Amino acid sequence: MIVKSKAVKLGNNVDTDVILPGKYLALTDPAELGNHAMEGVSAGFASKFTDGAVIVAGENFGQGSSREHAAIALKAAGVRCVVAESFARIFYRNAINIGLPALECLGILTQVTDGDQLSVDLERGEIKNLRTGATVGAEPIPHDLLQVLNDGGIIEHLRKKRAHR
Repeated sequence: MIVKSKAVKLGNNVDTDVILPGKYLALTDPAELGNHAMEGVSAGFASKFTDGAVIVAGENFGQGSSREHAAIALKAAGVRCVVAESFARIFYRNAINIGLPALECLGILTQVTDGDQLSVDLERGEIKNLRTGATVGAEPIPHDLLQVLNDGGIIEHLRKKRAHR
């Protein structure tokens, strides 16, 4: 599974209140949530990435509250993958559960400039910067979690498993 898209570079400690401000937690439509993704950092974030985006961030991405809304909003905004030096545990699990790939990659912030075109091999854990030609190794997504991602998230994955019984 390979994801190709433009990099959106962020820093360390991006919390769920920045990813999706709390005032939007009453929304339930993913498209509406996506319209407000990263609103505090970049007005109109979703409209800037109609061809998708790969978020590249530092340490502790997704810290803060355990709101699943944050991961849903990113996916609905066109984020195809998040690559960070580390993730808050609950955000990582929420991302995988809703079908948003998340990879840990130490030192990624020094390898990418905002707007670089990236190719992310989820299975092998390789991130290639198509502008520079450099390839960086990341922690590959485990096989069982890749299956969840391939199925579109945990709900669809469980439905498929149940159907095959």
